[in-house]
Amino acid sequence: MDKHGSSEPHSEELEILGRQLLHEVDVYMKTHKTRTDGELIERVFSFLKVGSTLGGEVHVTHRVGDPYNTWDVEKLACNVGLHLKEKVEFRQSEDSGYHNKRGSGINAFVAAITYSSKGSSLFSLPSSSWAWTTSIGTSSSSFSISSFGINTSSPWRNPRTALYPTFASEKMNRAVSNLVKDLNTESVLRRGKERDEKLERTEAGLARARALIRDATIDQSSSSSRQDPDYIPRGDIYRNAFVFHRSYVLMEHLFKIFVYEEGDLPLFHNGPCKDIYSTEGIFLSLMETATHFRTRDPEEAHVYFLPFSVVMILEHLFDPIIRDKAVLGRVIGDYVHTISTKYPYWNRSLGADHFMLSCHDWGPRATWYVHELYFTSIRALCNANISEFFNPRKDASIPDINLRTGDTTGLIGGMPLSNRTVLAFFAGQLHGRIRPALFQHWKDKDEDIRVYEKVPEGVSYEEMMKKSKYCICPSGYEVATPRIVEAIYAECVPVLISQHYVIPFSDVLNWDAFSIQVSLSEIPNLKEILMGTPEDKYVRMHEGVKQVQRHFLVNDPPKRYDVFHMILHSIWLRRLNLQIYG
Repeated sequence: MDKHGSSEPHSEELEILGRQLLHEVDVYMKTHKTRTDGELIERVFSFLKVGSTLGGEVHVTHRVGDPYNTWDVEKLACNVGLHLKEKVEFRQSEDSGYHNKRGSGINAFVAAITYSSKGSSLFSLPSSSWAWTTSIGTSSSSFSISSFGINTSSPWRNPRTALYPTFASEKMNRAVSNLVKDLNTESVLRRGKERDEKLERTEAGLARARALIRDATIDQSSSSSRQDPDYIPRGDIYRNAFVFHRSYVLMEHLFKIFVYEEGDLPLFHNGPCKDIYSTEGIFLSLMETATHFRTRDPEEAHVYFLPFSVVMILEHLFDPIIRDKAVLGRVIGDYVHTISTKYPYWNRSLGADHFMLSCHDWGPRATWYVHELYFTSIRALCNANISEFFNPRKDASIPDINLRTGDTTGLIGGMPLSNRTVLAFFAGQLHGRIRPALFQHWKDKDEDIRVYEKVPEGVSYEEMMKKSKYCICPSGYEVATPRIVEAIYAECVPVLISQHYVIPFSDVLNWDAFSIQVSLSEIPNLKEILMGTPEDKYVRMHEGVKQVQRHFLVNDPPKRYDVFHMILHSIWLRRLNLQIYG
């Protein structure tokens, strides 16, 4: 920089530090005609971008006072092909690496901002996860949600990209490799083409939402954001109640979903609203009438819903004798081909801003036949099994709900604590990996731990849950089980026994506050674990179950914070965790 006002040359110092000076920008801030509207900083970004490599970084510092605090610097950087990677606030005296001598003195605050070029990908997920905790470091590289209770840095992680794992199966690895090639090819084809301004406006709106949610993790004193005529999330059942409320309200104000109208009944726009796959049918049904979130204009949508029902495809087209599961691939593959040919939105992101939902055990398998859907799209699944490559950084775990009559009549509520005379209860079939161990140690062996394959004659399953302190919820054929929601409805503290299961809404809910999680190896000690829980802790967990119940209730029409809205919020978080480049 040439010396003007407070700027001084530091070329030699930069060389000593191993930096390379790419450009010199001659500016005089006090008199520059564009300093008040931020145009100058955009021009600086434009200079800096020239000659930088893909994945390279641009470091900019500026004071936080007027007029700099009025500039939307993140958006200005985005306009010239850079995205915000890091933003920190510090004093010059506290950072020996800061070398710009400013006339305003060594104690002035500055914002140090790191921008990076977009690289060759059409979209990105952050390389690191950001948990919703009360205190968060300001040096987090980007906004990111993570599923809690699981290790998102799993051994399947592929270092080449944040999206895809590395598989033991060579077939799976070839699929990943081909998809990465498709991404790179599509990115190369788009270079030099006119930017998608509508998409960039959508991304700018999401960037503002991310910033507001980030602010909520740091400043929880704003009373305006806590004013709500209906419900204010509070208490230990949330990982961060304040941040969840901020995110939820933003979703209500901003989130728009385009539902593709292609596809005929009964395979599309329709699903079972009774029995074990109720979640799938209820969501499909409510999305058809969700006027608040649904948009008829695909240009203003944040996500695009593929309204097929895995349950209905299998019910109507699957031959139980031939057992050809590829029927799923034919129906879903044809559907994706139809919408990707008719509309530009799937190809624009290779499906990254599209989502599907399924509660069938074969829901994950159904997406495999279209590799972009499997690896790239948002999958809302009951069968959220990370050992089967459920990816919590882009996929959402949703609750398995079994409504035998199609509604919750008679299911909600239970006995007061003083009348809960059974320590723990389970009744269900013997299948899967977990239940054999449970039956071996506890079936018909203890008066306090009641484990049955079928409840005794004259005994009601629902009444047993309502008078038990704990309800045992072991996985069955797959990791998900409707008994978790049944327990919450009956105000019975769930005892979760599973492997590799991402619990529903666990990026928002603190399951440790209202449930007990037991590993397979701890099943022999189940009674000791439950009896050893202090009474005051149990009372708190029971109150937590009653409080969290609203998030699992099915309502028609939907009510705020119910299960329909919680599923939408999970999709909203995954979309916030994604940036698509126009």
